[in-house]
Amino acid sequence: MTQTMSPIDRRAMIAASGAALLLPSALGAQTRPTPFSWERLVAQAQQLARAPYKETPPYPGAAKVDYDALHAARFRDERTLWNDLPGDTGIRFFPLSATAPQPVQIAIVERGQARPLGYDPAMFDTPAGNAVAALGKDAGFAGFRVMNAARDGDWLSFLGASYFRAPSPQKQFGLSARAIAINTSLGKEEFPRFTHFWLERTGDSSVTIHALMDGASITGAYRFVSSLGPDGVRQDVTAALFPRRAIEELGLMPMTSMFWYDQANRTQGTDWRPEIHDSDLLSIASADGTAHARPLVNPSVPLVSAFAERDPKAFGLLQRDRDFDHYQDDGVYYDRRPSLWATPAAPLGAGEVRLYAFPTDSEYTDNVAAYWTPAAPATAGRRIDASYRLDWSAARTPASNGIAIVDNVWRGRGDTEGSDRLVIDFAGVAEGSKPDIWSDMKGGALLKTAGYHVLGKAGLYRVILDLRRDGAGSADIRLQLRSGDRAISEYVHYPVGA
Repeated sequence: MTQTMSPIDRRAMIAASGAALLLPSALGAQTRPTPFSWERLVAQAQQLARAPYKETPPYPGAAKVDYDALHAARFRDERTLWNDLPGDTGIRFFPLSATAPQPVQIAIVERGQARPLGYDPAMFDTPAGNAVAALGKDAGFAGFRVMNAARDGDWLSFLGASYFRAPSPQKQFGLSARAIAINTSLGKEEFPRFTHFWLERTGDSSVTIHALMDGASITGAYRFVSSLGPDGVRQDVTAALFPRRAIEELGLMPMTSMFWYDQANRTQGTDWRPEIHDSDLLSIASADGTAHARPLVNPSVPLVSAFAERDPKAFGLLQRDRDFDHYQDDGVYYDRRPSLWATPAAPLGAGEVRLYAFPTDSEYTDNVAAYWTPAAPATAGRRIDASYRLDWSAARTPASNGIAIVDNVWRGRGDTEGSDRLVIDFAGVAEGSKPDIWSDMKGGALLKTAGYHVLGKAGLYRVILDLRRDGAGSADIRLQLRSGDRAISEYVHYPVGA
């Protein structure tokens, strides 16, 4: 299976959407305004789906804009869009590059009228010989980012395909969201892309972004009502999707992250830092109140985990471990990476939350994706509507409702020759309580189960499972702490030997 989940180089993307580019004065809006509305955008996407797909060609010269050239090109502060207005809504733009070579069209919306923006090479302050300066006046933009009031950081960026990202409240970027995922786990992934953006300032700390998406299998109209608050970035997303042809695996509310290793699966050849990951847990809030926890792993082969659900309340990829000592990274601060929580605005019906991961040996490859796959087929001519909220935050327990949560996972050898040991620590277990340990295993046999309160660690309860896998394959463990018939912890899913 090809490993093509993320076509964007993390090194270039982090540089571009962090503090690497600084921007220029009011951009001149060009050409006469035209009426704009959500209904018009939906009609445009629907009409586009009836026409043959035409991919936007890479712009000549973009391939020469490498990481170093992109890093050295600085957007002039005075060219920032809405620079004269207060608050967190200054917009700065990305130039085309080797990792984002296809131009997008951008327009400003005011009072129901859209006015396109023209690209100007003079927006960027570049050293002599820089490849950004060599891009022509008709080059176009690669994307944009929304700056905070101090203009020393961005709180939202759209760059490449249909990717977008926001930082944690601690101003660290990590995982990314996507508008759509097509055949991600099937080895034949497609990457529809945003071709047009319409930007509307809706408050001192809010921007509404409309976007037209186009791809070989699908088109779509998107609206992102985005705001910056003390707890992080919030986006209310509305989408109208129009498949051009049948889609085998449609992923809605997709998110993409990186997991290299943690304390449970360090191997030879890993970095000196104890842990490296942008996310460490898939969390699912089921309709019946169950909180599912699936710790992430770096598998030896591509791995798909599917969780059948009907009308789930929410799901997301979390960075639960927020202890600096567990990472020892004083450069990019993995302990400050955002969690991303997707909450549907209406019942989803039947489907699956899918988690896909493939092997990685570095921190520069996004190798994890999570998304909702509806049971209803995505067929040509059908309209698919989606509405949901995205919260980019530092939340550790968005689904857990006060029950005990997975705090750490450890792995090693069991007492019996050829056996494995899985140790899971739960935080938030009442002192003096005696939880019932419910567990089962697929792909092997449980040999021993034990649990106890960890001395000197308030609320920490440790469960030890010794197991033997069938042959050399992987096994799936399920585990939950209960009091009689009542769940008192997250419902844990963990693959051993993946």
